[in-house]
Amino acid sequence: MAQEIEIEYKNLLTKDEFDRVLYSLPFPSDAETQTNHYFETADFSLKKNGCALRIREKNNTFTLTLKEPHDTGLLETHDTLTKQEANQWINEEFIGKEYTSKQLENKGINLNDLKYLGSLTTERRELNYHDVLLVLDYSTYGDTSDYEMELEAASEEIGLKTMQDVLDKFNIKRRQTPNKIQRFFTSKTKNDRN
Repeated sequence: MAQEIEIEYKNLLTKDEFDRVLYSLPFPSDAETQTNHYFETADFSLKKNGCALRIREKNNTFTLTLKEPHDTGLLETHDTLTKQEANQWINEEFIGKEYTSKQLENKGINLNDLKYLGSLTTERRELNYHDVLLVLDYSTYGDTSDYEMELEAASEEIGLKTMQDVLDKFNIKRRQTPNKIQRFFTSKTKNDRN
């Protein structure tokens, strides 16, 4: 499927909170590593449209994903890339792909205006938990790292309730949590100014 609606909830964690959740629930002992490579235009056309564009590298597969706002979460549009195509994108040799190119074009964004901004690497553990996917992420980008809990649900109602239940169970404060690309941009902007 080239498109899907994603309903997810996020909460940044301290290292102690992360460890409490990790060691109290039956998460896999080994994390899977994935790297997100981020793209934007010089005038931040994607951000202005509430969108994000990335290539996710995981288990030697490469998926180009455009995330855009939707009534119930995010609309994700995907295209599979070969390793060679992913490298071309990272080297700013953009080649059109069936689904994402069409969505970008609908927003008036030209592939040739894109720039590669950098990457964020995540060590991820996933657990099916009370009808949701519960995820623990440790991410590094530039000289920054953070801990995060994500929850993906079939509905907003289930997602909100389960997230609150997990936060209460582990005595974790609800924190305003920007998504990974926003945290990446904030870190990059701060580092570019220094």
